[in-house]
Formats: sequence, C-alpha cells, structure tokens
Amino acid sequence: MVIPKDLVAASATPIILSILSNGDSYGYAIIEEVRRASNGDLEWADGMLYPILHRIENKGLVSSYYRTAENGRKRKYYKLKQSGRRELTRLRQHWSDLHNVLINLGGEQKCFA
Repeated sequence: MVIPKDLVAASATPIILSILSNGDSYGYAIIEEVRRASNGDLEWADGMLYPILHRIENKGLVSSYYRTAENGRKRKYYKLKQSGRRELTRLRQHWSDLHNVLINLGGEQKCFA
C-alpha cells in the first residue's frame, strides 16, 4: 500500500515520539522500526527523518547525546523528554479523534477508544 506523502509527513512526529517512548534510539534504528511497524509500507530516508528529529529537539521534545557503537563509530541517540511524552499523548488523541470522524462518516466500527 502506498501512503500519500502528506499523510506520511503529518504522522512523522507522532511516529517518532512513539518509537522513542519505548527507549532511546538513533536515526537508522528509527528508520528500521518504522519499516518493521508498517510492514514495509513506510520507507523513510535520512533526508526525511533528520530534519524532523532536529525540529522536535529544538522544540524541547527530545534531547540527544552521542554514544560509541560496537563498531567504534559514534552515533547520535535521541531520548524522549517529559514534554515529548505529553506531546505524544496530545497527538495520539488528535489522531484518534480524526480516525473516529472518518469511521463515523463511513459507518464502520470504531477501533480506537
């Protein structure tokens, strides 16, 4: 299934915050987690991910630090801050509300609480 770019862009921040809510991570691992969670339907590239990570870091939702990997290379890790957890809760509610509007308009059963 091809997901339209505007929906991918709109969902990127809550997806990244959701991944980081499970623990600190770095760029490539985030891209791989998106691919895994979407069963390959979302294929993110570095050029899409890093501007979003920088934006949410500048907004104070995540912090970053460097750690040396097993191969000796330094990796930049991102950590969800408490403000990021609050933002994720807010964004999940917005997505749930929008989903319910679509379900109500289409007459299907709700799958969100």
